[in-house]
Amino acid sequence: MALLEVNGLRAAYGQTRVLHGLDFALEKGSITALLGANGAGKTTTLRALCGVVKTQGEVRFAGARIDGRATEDIVRLGVAHVPDGRGTFLDLTTEENLRLGAYTRKDRAAVAADLERVYGYFPRLRERREQQAGTLSGGEQQMLAVSRALMLSPRLMLLDEPSFGLAPLVVRELFQILRRINERERVSMLLVEQNAALALELADSAYLIETGRVVLAGSAAELKRDDAVRRAYLGY
Repeated sequence: MALLEVNGLRAAYGQTRVLHGLDFALEKGSITALLGANGAGKTTTLRALCGVVKTQGEVRFAGARIDGRATEDIVRLGVAHVPDGRGTFLDLTTEENLRLGAYTRKDRAAVAADLERVYGYFPRLRERREQQAGTLSGGEQQMLAVSRALMLSPRLMLLDEPSFGLAPLVVRELFQILRRINERERVSMLLVEQNAALALELADSAYLIETGRVVLAGSAAELKRDDAVRRAYLGY
């Protein structure tokens, strides 16, 4: 069953149109990757789903239309966005950042339980709970950004370039934790990732975007085997 359905999605910044009628779907409990070169429209797609940019077309989440709705309303429905650049509040401590992630929630006991759960996935953040977020390493800040999104108790996580600027070992650790979160909690994920090989390793299905349009879609295994994808994005 599709958790997210996107039909004819168009988006623009002023007069510059970036998305030209995107169609894709994301199955409940799955990880879906959006692949493409820089400037293809991947980040804009995530922003459009959150209501951050002006859009046309239809976006359905759990059967209900969310296009045209305020970003806060979309968040409350269970869509969490982990933006590129991480969006960490550098002057706050690690734990203050995490508690901010739960700002829409009223269930204090459940929030406390979720804080423990998040520290279970990211033990390093527990060690750094009182530390100012601006003093964390790049990898720790990315883990904090993912954890803060988890504190919303989301049904869907939108992840924008989670591997960007991180050492390969840190990236591998982060992606293993993302898989664990997906498997244990059935949190669906839409992943925008420059590292196509890594994305296809993690994802169940994938869409290739070129200049704001989907040009190829299929299972991750199918896209891995596709000659054009291999040559352009996988390097072999």
